[in-house]
Amino acid sequence: MKLLFHLTVLPPARPECEALSQEIAALRKHLGGELVYLNPNQHAPVYVPRFLFGFHHLRQLRRLEAGLDLHHVYNPDAYAFPVLRQLGRPVIYSISSGVGDRRPNIAFFSRLAAVLVSDQRSLGRLRAWGLKNVFLVRSGIELSRFNYSALPLGAEFKLLVGSAPWTTRQFRTKGVEALLQAAQQDPRLRLTFLWRGVLSEEMARRVKRMKLEHQVEVIDEQVDVNQVLAGVHATIALAATPGIVKSYPHSLLDSLAAGKPVLVSRAIPMSDYVDQTACGKVVERVDAAEVLRAIKALEQDYDQAQAVASRAGERDFAQRAMVASFETVYRTVLQRVK
Repeated sequence: MKLLFHLTVLPPARPECEALSQEIAALRKHLGGELVYLNPNQHAPVYVPRFLFGFHHLRQLRRLEAGLDLHHVYNPDAYAFPVLRQLGRPVIYSISSGVGDRRPNIAFFSRLAAVLVSDQRSLGRLRAWGLKNVFLVRSGIELSRFNYSALPLGAEFKLLVGSAPWTTRQFRTKGVEALLQAAQQDPRLRLTFLWRGVLSEEMARRVKRMKLEHQVEVIDEQVDVNQVLAGVHATIALAATPGIVKSYPHSLLDSLAAGKPVLVSRAIPMSDYVDQTACGKVVERVDAAEVLRAIKALEQDYDQAQAVASRAGERDFAQRAMVASFETVYRTVLQRVK
């Protein structure tokens, strides 16, 4: 089959560090296909609103369709991009960051070949709103890159922080401010942030202003994540609302694959999985006090959470299973349109 993948985000500075780019790279490795970016704002002279995304590529897209079977669009939320109505081949739409309480344009999404989500919460909401062409495809990673390295609890509690912000506003909505405030309040807390080449100077200023240089490390380069995970007790991903990080953040999947428990905010759909499996703790609100409460609760149950994390990572998030699930959806769609 011949696939064309579409991303609506700007091209990342480090695709190898960005979850959607990693997932698409895995699919292209196993199934082939090309990739286009629908967001023109990297080079546009004025800001282009997202209802116009993709129209600058429309002539190219129509030309590519002559040798194409399927379009696969990735977007964080359920947004009805007008350009998708202009495409002639079947469109599969992945809602990568989950579905919130706001009902999307069900009529638009019902006309697509398939809508994909990676969490049960989003699946249930879309089906309750009447969407019938929705499929669950759980995220996956290359598990062979990770192994467990024990780090006993001691005088410090060390956390790896994923899902770095793309905008200054996301310092609040992705919990960076809350984590830095938590570190100020608890001198035992050590934070290692994996950064992505964006807003590095702003982060450095905040750490210096809050006098946290001895508690906070910011890694702004490509690293062996398995090696970094060996030096922490757990990994945390925070979001104040759905739609700004993946439903199953890759940083948390990496952590489970390395046998390290996770902390995740309630707004992220993976929190349901954490509740069900006890592979970590859920942060109910994105603020310093709640972060510290969740860390304390994890420390109290650490041995059990660590044992569950080791089993869960290998059992539930294999990349080969993810690719096979996508391939099943692709073939189901192609059978329907024949």
